[in-house]
Amino acid sequence: MTIEYEEKFKKFLQENGIKGEHLHFEKSVHTVEDACREANAQPDDFVKTICMITNDGKVIGALVLGSDRASTERVAKALNMERPHVVTPEQALEKTGYLVGGTPPFGYDATFIIDTKVMEKDIVYAGGGTPNALFKINPKELQRINHGIIVRVRK
Repeated sequence: MTIEYEEKFKKFLQENGIKGEHLHFEKSVHTVEDACREANAQPDDFVKTICMITNDGKVIGALVLGSDRASTERVAKALNMERPHVVTPEQALEKTGYLVGGTPPFGYDATFIIDTKVMEKDIVYAGGGTPNALFKINPKELQRINHGIIVRVRK
């Protein structure tokens, strides 16, 4: 059962006084399409956390809107480094402590990059710890928490 990841995430929220709303669904919200259906929202109301890894093992969380794709080339340019690669599901769990499809946009050791379009939104939904959970948050609060660098990372 994956509920332990959700509980870990909720504990992090509480311990850090993070403002937002944790939402649990009976059905999966793993894909943007699933999340749209369950949350009654549009693709660009969601933020995907695309986890990448550098050659020396550092984690990067690239945050893009639901209809966008993250560019490893833009991430490399923004961080002035070699191009990272997208993690495997096993690497995601090992490096973030969360399963793919529920990875939050904060709460683990990573450098976060937030696409500029994310910051144009009033509210976004992000991974809530499991493929059955979302976290509703203001992008400014999100950036405050993860200290994300705001730059275009979408393709």
